[in-house]
This record gives sequence, structure tokens and C-alpha cells, in this order.
Amino acid sequence: MARSRRRSGRTQKTPDPAGATDDDVQPQPAQDGEDDRQDDDDSCPACKGSVPEGGQVAADKEKWVRCDACKTWFHWRCVGEGGDLDAVDKWFCGSCLDADPARVITMKPPARKSARKKTQRDYAGLNVGNESDPGRFLRMMEGKVIKKDPFKRMKGSEVGVEWLEADESAMKEPIVVETEDGLGMKMPPAGFTVDDVVEALGEDHPVEVIDVATQSNSPNWTLGKWLEYWHTEPSKRDKIRNVISLEISGSQLADQVLPPRIVRELDWVEKFWPNTKKGRGHNYPKVQLYCLMGVGGAWTDWHIDFAGSSVYYHILSGAKVFYFIRPTPANLAAYERWSGTEVQNHSWLGDMCDVVFKVELKAGNTMIIPTGWIHAVYTPVDTLVFGGNFLHSYNVPTQLRVRDIEIATHVPKKFRLCWYAGEKYLRDLKAKEEFSPRVMESVEALADFLVSEARTMERGSDSAKRQAKEEVPGDRIKDAPALARELRWRARHAAGYSSEDDNRGSRKTKGAVNGDGAVNGIGNKRKRIAMENSEDSLELFRNFKRPSWDRVEERPTEKESRTARDWVQAWVSGSGDAEVEDGEEAQVERKRDVIVKVRKTAKGLERQRVERVLEEWVWNGGTSTASPPRSSASNSKTEPIASSSEDRPPPSTAKDEPTDQDTAMEDVAPAAPEATHGAGMNGSTSAGAETSVSVVGAESG
Repeated sequence: MARSRRRSGRTQKTPDPAGATDDDVQPQPAQDGEDDRQDDDDSCPACKGSVPEGGQVAADKEKWVRCDACKTWFHWRCVGEGGDLDAVDKWFCGSCLDADPARVITMKPPARKSARKKTQRDYAGLNVGNESDPGRFLRMMEGKVIKKDPFKRMKGSEVGVEWLEADESAMKEPIVVETEDGLGMKMPPAGFTVDDVVEALGEDHPVEVIDVATQSNSPNWTLGKWLEYWHTEPSKRDKIRNVISLEISGSQLADQVLPPRIVRELDWVEKFWPNTKKGRGHNYPKVQLYCLMGVGGAWTDWHIDFAGSSVYYHILSGAKVFYFIRPTPANLAAYERWSGTEVQNHSWLGDMCDVVFKVELKAGNTMIIPTGWIHAVYTPVDTLVFGGNFLHSYNVPTQLRVRDIEIATHVPKKFRLCWYAGEKYLRDLKAKEEFSPRVMESVEALADFLVSEARTMERGSDSAKRQAKEEVPGDRIKDAPALARELRWRARHAAGYSSEDDNRGSRKTKGAVNGDGAVNGIGNKRKRIAMENSEDSLELFRNFKRPSWDRVEERPTEKESRTARDWVQAWVSGSGDAEVEDGEEAQVERKRDVIVKVRKTAKGLERQRVERVLEEWVWNGGTSTASPPRSSASNSKTEPIASSSEDRPPPSTAKDEPTDQDTAMEDVAPAAPEATHGAGMNGSTSAGAETSVSVVGAESG
């Protein structure tokens, strides 16, 4: 990255507030070989003793830039050609550019531009004056079907972690809180104005200003210049402009703003970014406190907030109108096709999506916009807003989907925060912490993403390896691939997977994951899980699949009721039929179920017959129990009857001839109970192995 400095010392350029960037390079005093030559370095190689127009620049305001190749420092006024130094990402001097044609000066993406590529100019529209008209966006909407929003209106006291756990739609759809009571946030008083913003931050404070007509940045604006524009009569303003990215963390104004309680509880920066790397002098994601100032008629075109972040948005004065499109796969794909193309300049995104919703906000309203929602914003009157962005653990899959869109639309990815989150969740899982199902789903998605990053480090191209490794915070993580794979293993085990598959087909359950029914409690690790097994139960082994049955027939239940005497003798003998005249009487209720299964095998047919007998004994005294197996009901016989193709009868040409499976079924037609315990089945009617299995005894649910 290009470096800039004032004359008094060399420091790294101000990092992009739109995400977590490299925190290992902090502003440092002049050092190393080239910085020791103070006298020589105070002269610019491109200066040639010239004096800037308007006289000598004050020493403390002089801007310098360092070539990323030869590390030589230059006056920006000498080499910048009037451009904005803060917008430069990588910069090379003329000599280095000539020496290596592959070197290219690159620019940072505009802050808070979400997943949009740099807007392509509509030159045809520019020639006829269309692009210079900010009203073209509203005219584009004329005649379009826009529905009233279905979003919830909630009280501030209702917006908490309990709501997230109880409501499946929580943080998946926007919500509106009409008053700030109960939200646990702090905002400036209602009479707070743009004048107060400028007073708190200073007139010389730089600010990024958007030209609404072109949706691009206007360079060289300060808050003092913006205040002058703000107080200009609307009819005399040269253009309609908008401020949407004035980050105020660490300033005097920030002391008057506190995000809603739920934002502070969920925000990954608050939860996972090391406390030792926050505050003044540290390069960390400063995205939680923004001041937005828009004049009447301002429009922000369709976008998704950067890195898939969620947003809180409080109207201090004025009004806003939001237009929303759901983040369905089809809508996100349409947005990806629309963003940064010529279509963007003259088409309404809503025509490519299913539904557009409209939400109107007024002073005092607060809205929370979840991850991935595509939205555009119209400002009907001059408006002052405070808000911020945050990542959380309740919808990580969508956050990562937005990241994919940003990669496809060439927005630089800055996801170091994911590694901090993954490292913390791994420690929590090791400590047997329990999480809700929604959080566990997000942890699994996060783990899969980190494993993909680890694979890039191991198998990707040299440039991809370098980029992936640069995103790993070395202060916390020494072996990123090992951490990613252990997190995935522990997350899958905690979520109820029976083996470490690459697929998700072996998950046991998706029920509650805390309390008595804990699925992700590590305490269940060695416990035998009582599975109500059927043949269709999920398999326990990766490469084994139980062969299915071609036909399964369950016979009607047979019931029998009788009276027995001397039940002790009957149980001892096991016959169940012994009766003694002088014995104690018992009423016996007997149920018999038979299931027959047939399937083809390599050698012929396999038939399985399962008999289940349940007896309930009730004495005259009123107590009851289930009997042990009766000997007559527990007989089982296996008769493998394998025959070659020569031994089998030739196939019949009759159309109504039953199949082998039908014949096998007919062989085990219902019979009297005693008839089932004879010498076994005669296998002459079918070729194959025959298995007769009887199961008797008490059966519990």
C-alpha cells in the first residue's frame, strides 16, 4: 500500500474504515535506513526547487507519498497531478513504472460502496445530459409496482437476545422501532444539527461527499465546505450531494452516540477483536459509528452494505424512504448481474427481482437492516442520521454469500475478522460452551469458509496464497489451517454429526442444542445415543450403505385374549399354555405382528420374516407386567436356499404371472400362531436365502 505523511513524520495512510485491514503496520516515527537521512529526505526528488502556486506550503500540512517499489518519498503536490491522495491504494513513481510495465497505480474502492463495482459512465446519457440529472432515479421508478412493507414494528424493550432465540425471523428481516425508548442506545438531543457536527469534528475535517447524479465521490471536501453547502438555498445548490460515510469513532462527537444494546451484544468487533488492538493509534474496523447527512432530493442507488454487514439506522431529524429487495438466491444473482454494468445506469433493479418493498421513516425512528438486504434510499428533506454497521453470528451463511458477490464484482475482501471469530469459537467449543441452533449453523458456515481459506493457502496460486495468509492475524493464530479444520470438526460434532464427512448427510438431529436436550453439549461425546432405529435410519459410516428392500409387507395385528391359572408355572415352563386348576388366575392379552421383507440378491432372493409378540398379564389383584418370551413364539429358523440359474424354473410368458417378490410374499401368508413354528418355510417356490426371525417380549416406546 502507498504511504503518506506530513512533514513532521512518516505514517501509514489512514486505513479504509469499511473493514478490518492489516493491523500489524501502525503509524511509526521515521526509522530504518532511508528515514535516518532526515536532511536529505526532506527534499522531494520531483520538486526541483519549485515553489507551489500560492506560496510555500506550511510544513505541518505538506503531504508526502512513498513509492511502493523504490521506497522513495515525494511531495504529493509534485507527483499527484491534483488527485486525492487518500483514494490511492498502491502508488509507484515514474521511474519504477517505466522500469516495470506490469506495475499499475491502483485506487481504493469508495467507502461504503458495498458489493458494487465502480459505476460505469453512461456516455450516451452524458451526451444528452441525462447523467447529470439526479431526478432520473425517481423517474425510473414511475409506474413500477412497489408494495407496502410487511416488516415488524417493535418496541425497543422487545429487541434483545431473547427475541433472537425465540423468533426464527429475527435478524432476517428489517424491523422498525418507532421510538428509541428501551433500545439501550444514546443519541444527541433532538435539536442537534449539522452545525454541531462541524463544531465537534472541526471545519478542516475531511469528508467524502457523493454527487447524487453520478453516484461518485466529489474530492477535496471538508466539513467546513459541507456546512456552507448545507446552508445554501436548495434552489442555488450547484448539485444534489450526500454524505453517507463520515465515521466518527474516537472523536468528541462519538461520546454522544452509543449503538443499540443488541448491536453491542452481537457485534463481532466488540466480541472478538482484541481489546489491546482497539482505540486511538490502532488500525481496527471502525464501522459502528457513522454520521449521515443528506439534502432533499438525494438518492443512494441499490446496494448491499459492505462485507454482508447488518445496519442500525436512527433518524435524528428529517425523513428517509427505503426501498428493499429480499436477499433470495435469485435476487442476489440479479443484483450481481446488474451491479457495475451499463444496465445500472438506465434500468430499475426491481424489474429484475420479485418484489420491492417501501418503508418510510421519520424523525425518532430506528431501523435495523439485516445481512444481505438489497436497498436504495431516497431523502425527501434535509436529514441528519446516525447509524453503523456490524457483523454477527446469526446469519453467517448470508454474510459469506455477500462476500462472494463482492469478489465477483471486484470489491477487495477484508475478512480478517472471521479468523478472530473462528479462534474465539474454537476456544468456546473446547470449553464445552453451548450455543443456540442458529449460532451453531453460523459457526459451521464460518468453519467451512475458514477451511476453504486454508486450502487456498496450501494449494492456491502464489498470489492467492499470499492474499489468504495476509488475512490471518499472526498475533492470535499461528497455524491457520489446523485451527480451521479443528473448528470444523468440533462444530460438526457439537451440532450432532456422527462422522467427519465432507457432506452433511450424517447429521443426527437438528433439535434444541442447550438444556436437557443439548445436541452441541460436549458432554454427549461418549454417550450411546438411543436411536429408534429403522432400516431408513441415518448411516453411521461414511462408505457403507445398507441395501434396501424391494418390498416390505406388514401384516395386520392379531389379537388374542384368554385366562390363565398358575402363571408362575407358565412362566417357568416357558410354554405359556400350562394351566393348573387351583392356581391364581391371570388375564392374558396377546398381540402378534408379522413383517415380511423381500429383496433380490446376486444369487437369487432374500426373504426376512419378523414376528413380534407382546403379552400383557393382568391378575385379579390389578397389577400387570409384560411376559418374558414364550418358547413357542421365539422359534426362528434360517434356511438358505441358493440355486443356480439352471435350477430355476423358466420364466413364464403369462402376463399375470406374479413376480418373484409376490411369490415370496405368498409363501408367508397369514397362518395360525402355532403354524408359524413348524419346520420352517419351504423354499421351493423361490430361489434365494430365506431368513425367518421372531422377536417376542415386552416392547417399550
